[in-house]
Amino acid sequence: MAYIPPHKRQTKGSPSLNPIPAPESLMRSDFNKFRTRNVGYTILKWFSVGLANELKFSSLVSFQPLSPESFETKAGLQPLSLVSTHQGCSEGINNELIQTPWLLIAANVKKDLLLSFQHMKREMEEAVMAQVNPSVVARFGKILFYGSSSIGKDSLKLNSLTETTLRKMKGSFHTDVPPSYMDYVENRVVENLGQEYVQGKELYYVKLSDKLRTESIVPCKCTVAKDHNKIQLYKIELNRVRHMVADMSILGKSSDLRLFVYTKKIKMALSDEEINEIKDLIDSAILDLEVPGGIRWPLDKRHSSGARYLVNAIGHTTTKSYIN
Repeated sequence: MAYIPPHKRQTKGSPSLNPIPAPESLMRSDFNKFRTRNVGYTILKWFSVGLANELKFSSLVSFQPLSPESFETKAGLQPLSLVSTHQGCSEGINNELIQTPWLLIAANVKKDLLLSFQHMKREMEEAVMAQVNPSVVARFGKILFYGSSSIGKDSLKLNSLTETTLRKMKGSFHTDVPPSYMDYVENRVVENLGQEYVQGKELYYVKLSDKLRTESIVPCKCTVAKDHNKIQLYKIELNRVRHMVADMSILGKSSDLRLFVYTKKIKMALSDEEINEIKDLIDSAILDLEVPGGIRWPLDKRHSSGARYLVNAIGHTTTKSYIN
């Protein structure tokens, strides 16, 4: 009988844990258009997790159209969510799903994690700046797909949807999760981990493009000012360089998963004049919960007084900190 290495053995009735061969793409990181010159390589991949028999993917998975008002749209395309055809029928879908999807996730990303760690280690060793902060982050949310003219409508119909087709589609990761999910994490998961609540904070994120440094962005973290109608600059964050981004559609679950590895390091030293110009732009913003991101600028003037910095993206989070 041929010898089977321990990591390739499987118990009776369990799914194969062989990793997906090779990353879905290994490319120069134009994942962020402002970092094409300085990043090196980033591993970008997507895969689905959950089906006991992957050969049944086309017959068990379909698209569910989502409201464009609820999610970000791309060039007028309607966002689509990947769902099981047995949605709402617990008995039917449970027979088709594996019971331990996290084992398959670990097997599929292990090789790419090690490769991204090697890239990250090399960057840290070669970095001129002393401060390089490595991070591994997992986020829960929903992967949204957007059709394109190169993909025919027949390819998106039931029984013809394949993972190959999905990899050709544009996608995004929507990080909003249901309130019930956050309640579960706060009331059950935190307690089980033995952690205690420390503090909560409202944070706003403003990414600025620099007219003089077109290959870079200036990420600003902001807090709510005392008058509660403005935001103020908290700190200018370090530049983030992504080494791996793995998106996973978790079939049969309400949330998908994104795992990414990145480093943060200082690429430039801003002068007092540059910092003041950024502060003035941030200070001119107005809190408005009715607009995306929660902030807007008077007369939509999203550029600094010297026209050097332009608002590229904004975001808003409510963070809660816990300690062991």
